Amino acid sequence: MFYLRICLLLFLGISILPSYAGPKRQKATFAGGCFWCMQGPFKSLPGVVSVTAGYSGGKEISPTYEDVSAGKTGHRESVQIEYDPSKTEYYELLRIFWRQINPTDDGGQFADRGKHYRTGIFYHDEAQRKIAERSKTEMEKSGRFKGKITVEIVPYTSFYAAEGYHQNYYQTNPERYKAYRKGSGREAYLERIWGKR
Repeated sequence: MFYLRICLLLFLGISILPSYAGPKRQKATFAGGCFWCMQGPFKSLPGVVSVTAGYSGGKEISPTYEDVSAGKTGHRESVQIEYDPSKTEYYELLRIFWRQINPTDDGGQFADRGKHYRTGIFYHDEAQRKIAERSKTEMEKSGRFKGKITVEIVPYTSFYAAEGYHQNYYQTNPERYKAYRKGSGREAYLERIWGKR
């Protein structure tokens, strides 16, 4: 009887082997000033499934862009990255993160001022916290930056995706994005610190 059941399952194309879903995806959440400038750099990494612009770090539920821009929610413009850790490690995501920001600016980023533009690393577990702390120490010892590194490393609490027109802005409005990135001072600063990429 057991043999007949096995044959029937095989005939119907139903696998008798245990299913394997592959590596569990993980999330990383970073605040680096304007989220338009933070999506693109992560998308080319192997194993990155998605990069979503949004709001993190505050207590208000489902904030809008207008709410966050008013500076009263406690949220920061952020990106959340879903990735396959077997293809890209969290440390590599941090390496990209540091190369997009001015880590010595605690009043915002470049032309964007206010607490909602402050940098931050929102760790999802203890392993991420340790890696982030190590990465920050490496940046402090690198000698690249004249001022004190002010990037906060704080526990992740929540993330709310931004409105659709903010998603992948570098692709949907490339000319305006390039003009903004250059006009804000971000491009010149990053080239001075890291060289042309």
